[in-house]
Amino acid sequence: MSSSPTTIAYPKWLRPVNAVNRFLLRKGISVGPPVLLSVPGRRSGRLQSTPVSPVEVAGHRYLVAGFAGSDWVKNARAAGWGRLGRGSNPDRVRLVEVPVAERPPILKEFVTSVRGGRSFIDVPPAAPLSDFAAVADRFPVFRVEPDHDA
Repeated sequence: MSSSPTTIAYPKWLRPVNAVNRFLLRKGISVGPPVLLSVPGRRSGRLQSTPVSPVEVAGHRYLVAGFAGSDWVKNARAAGWGRLGRGSNPDRVRLVEVPVAERPPILKEFVTSVRGGRSFIDVPPAAPLSDFAAVADRFPVFRVEPDHDA
């Protein structure tokens, strides 16, 4: 894993879009694939929520982070679990970070199937997996698994 940057240059549209999506997803309303991921904060322990767009590859669901230094990534690494879904009853899930070497096909699916995915990963969807491998250390990926211990 690469070290996380000290400052992150988020696209200007991201914060207002996320705020609207958080509100709608909490009400169970969604336009497209986004769901709400809520992960315990590293310091507060309170659930912190952000909209995410899961992708499916080989029968597994994954979450891709557009920024390695995102708070949800740091929180997911620390907690290893979260709540994922829409509305008032999201599923509790385990979040397992995917090794860099296994990320390329997941990143390719992300830029292919998630509207806005190319805003974060500047690799064309038709590019070979080697192009995705070249940037894989910059984009954390988590496999979503059922949390049977909850």
